[in-house]
Amino acid sequence: MESRNSTLLRNKSYSFALRIVKLCHWLQEEKREYILCRQLLRSGMAIGALLYEAEFVQSRADFTNKLNIALKEANETLYWLMLLHDSEYINDKMFDGISPDIKEILKLLVSSVKTLKATG
Repeated sequence: MESRNSTLLRNKSYSFALRIVKLCHWLQEEKREYILCRQLLRSGMAIGALLYEAEFVQSRADFTNKLNIALKEANETLYWLMLLHDSEYINDKMFDGISPDIKEILKLLVSSVKTLKATG
């Protein structure tokens, strides 16, 4: 099930998860924000975990399922980032620095899911 796109997605999602961990650490230390941070941490790290799980799936259906769930987690992560931004826990610079990454991951996931549906 390995492809160039899935390797790119795994690498980007791992780097993104590291940024989420650092952002949540900062939010907890500097802003004392724990509830939204916990949600962001869960969904932001789940993307990469699902993509790494997908590497060793036993069927095409399982692979497609993992990508679909990763897509849902990525979309949820964007929601939490927008909420943190709009509630002024993170400023424009922080949001503008991280939101392109999750939007790129979303685009790659959408493209991968569409390709799987078209070839499946």
